[in-house]
Amino acid sequence: MILRLLPFLLVLLAALAMWHFSSRNLLRQLSARSAPLTDPGLAPVLARLRAALGVPSLPVFVYAEPTVNGLAAPDGRVFLTEGFMALYRSGQVTAEEIASVIAHELGHVASGHAKRRMIDFTGQNVLQMVLVGVLGRIIPVAGVWLANLIIAAIAAQLSQRDEYEADAFATALLIKAGIGAEPQLSLFARLDSLAGGRGAAPAWLSSHPETERRIAAIRANVLRWTAA
Repeated sequence: MILRLLPFLLVLLAALAMWHFSSRNLLRQLSARSAPLTDPGLAPVLARLRAALGVPSLPVFVYAEPTVNGLAAPDGRVFLTEGFMALYRSGQVTAEEIASVIAHELGHVASGHAKRRMIDFTGQNVLQMVLVGVLGRIIPVAGVWLANLIIAAIAAQLSQRDEYEADAFATALLIKAGIGAEPQLSLFARLDSLAGGRGAAPAWLSSHPETERRIAAIRANVLRWTAA
């Protein structure tokens, strides 16, 4: 019995090791190329977020990367790229819209998505091993491709779930902070063009939900919460 389970245990341990080293490398890279966010124009909205959360400070940093993005690190820090800050400094993005990005990334932290993705990643590796073995026998050559496609679709759906949860957290936090959901909605309405457009992957293989669906979910949450 143990011998039968050994390949799966080895895959599980290898996946955990890969995640651990990947996370450590990411944290080193972020620390080396980032600095705390200290922009005076953002101080009022950050103060509102802090007050709504009841915390003395927010771990928000600016990452020296030209692309337009935000991310939550496994250690709980939140990062905005220099590309996002450039849009803010040029007046293309407002302070309240920047606050909505920070609120979204804080949602990832509060929901424990980094730990969840580690669990998802290890499970997907084991499932991939099983599918490759089964489908590879049933459909030679194409079976491996199909197994990888299934795993990619599962990973995309799990990632999209996390994005919806982070969006909902951000909406609730922005409402509580007195900022409201409109900056979040207005940024999403322009985000694809600001970020250079969506990738070529179909929606069911994308790590993020379609923008229209995210906007609809946010509006539905606002209606439900304000009507309660």
